[in-house]
Amino acid sequence: MTTEKKTFKQALAALLNNEATGGVIMILAMVAAIICANTPIKEGVEHLLATNVNLGVGEFNFNKSIEWWVNDVLMVFFFLQVGLELKGEMVEGSMSDAKSRLSPCLAALGGICCPAILYSILNHGKAEFMAGWAIPTATDIAFAVCVLLLVSKNIPKSAKMFLLAIAIADDLGAVVIIALFYSQGVSLAMLGYACIFISLLYLLNKAQVVNFLPYLVLGIGLWLCFYNGGIHTTIAGVVVAFAYPMHVKGTQASPLHRLSAAVTPWVNFFILPLFAFASAGLDLRGVTSETFVHPITLGVGLGLFLGKQIGIFATTLALMKIKVCQFPATVTKMDLYGISVLGGIGFTMALFVGKISFTDETLQQAIRLGVIGGSVLSALWATVVFKYGRGLQKIIYKICPCAKSVTAD
Repeated sequence: MTTEKKTFKQALAALLNNEATGGVIMILAMVAAIICANTPIKEGVEHLLATNVNLGVGEFNFNKSIEWWVNDVLMVFFFLQVGLELKGEMVEGSMSDAKSRLSPCLAALGGICCPAILYSILNHGKAEFMAGWAIPTATDIAFAVCVLLLVSKNIPKSAKMFLLAIAIADDLGAVVIIALFYSQGVSLAMLGYACIFISLLYLLNKAQVVNFLPYLVLGIGLWLCFYNGGIHTTIAGVVVAFAYPMHVKGTQASPLHRLSAAVTPWVNFFILPLFAFASAGLDLRGVTSETFVHPITLGVGLGLFLGKQIGIFATTLALMKIKVCQFPATVTKMDLYGISVLGGIGFTMALFVGKISFTDETLQQAIRLGVIGGSVLSALWATVVFKYGRGLQKIIYKICPCAKSVTAD
């Protein structure tokens, strides 16, 4: 019996630690959301998400909908996880020195700018839609890695690490974009109070405090300052993550890695699926031919599918030409192109930015269609690239012989 329990625990641990599991759970949550949005239980789900939950003490009492609690409170822990991963990679991971940091950061920058430009072109002259320019700029790490592991089991580790580094740099870009462009009416007084909380977090770090409770308490205070100060509340999660110590004298295990390991299952298997279920409910009965050609749908969908792969791949090729980055001989240009296509899977962060960009439900439908459509197209095309890359390369060379001078290994 004990052996059976151990075997079950080992199997469960392996499942939870599998990089593809989180992505599969997210896909299931998205499918469940779409099914619910197209069945008679739609109204019941909407009513449940709109139900108010009253939490807080005294003046800090919040009577908000369940959907608000998911978006503005639970998603803070997603950003905490993002911050922990960012700090880990920047301190001693794949982005731990200037040289290793430069290539994925520049590739991610290309993957941010190109979709934003494409979205802006497709929405030119429509000022009411321009607030959504940042929606197609972010890559979903969980989804992208899930698809990569499912469709390309033999891809070199260095190519996979390049995708992870791009996605992490991409998340940093998304955090900066949210902080700079989606914070409204910033209160200088609240910003001053926020600086006090940030200073206290810094002192905790310098004192090498590893108990997360004081960080959590100060993080709540920082969240309140941001909430009342016009700064998006999710940024508080990133600030707390960067304040938490990476290493402490006298301990072998990294406190940051331990906290990340504790937070990740809750984020991957509860918070993100809940967010996906609350956000991805595309009502197909309301989708018309006009929805498919809506400027937001096209801007988001093509921004993810075309903008991402063009921006990442073109930037990577340019960096290789000028000898800024190099890859082992086992990494082909088609591998890099497939990775660039995977960058177009932008589910979580794209839907999140869409929610804070527009409140109109009709526009949310267009955003959902664009995000889901662009992400699915990216996943399918990446599958084709990884499975039939060599054949595609030969076809490209026949159609355009000059491509050999650009992409030849």
